[in-house]
Amino acid sequence: MEEKAKTAVFSREVTPPVGPYSQAVVTGSLVFVSGQIGLDPGTKALKQTVQEQTRLALENIEKLVVKAGGSMDDIVKTTVFLADMKNFAGMNQVYSEFFSEPYPARAAFQVAELPLNAMVEIEAVARLKER
Repeated sequence: MEEKAKTAVFSREVTPPVGPYSQAVVTGSLVFVSGQIGLDPGTKALKQTVQEQTRLALENIEKLVVKAGGSMDDIVKTTVFLADMKNFAGMNQVYSEFFSEPYPARAAFQVAELPLNAMVEIEAVARLKER
């Protein structure tokens, strides 16, 4: 049987997509997690601080990577989008709680605006271990 080129990953524990995209996609041994913001899946409300938004975004990333068969240790690259670079330190403090050495590669930069006026959005790429 031929393996699918890509498989969508969906978790009910994470806010569902609001457009034509998947929460995450697995292709081969790679998992690509769509950008996550600090939107509470239960209340559909944004968390109030950059620290709270970062924590929830990373918790959602973790749920999706786990659902795909991996863990936070399998994440090899993240991209962090900030509405204001002045929030970098607050984001970075929480971010550091989720990763250990060797850390994933990362890019972080300020953008003009994020969905729902979020303060931070994070996307990730993970490499699953051989099964």
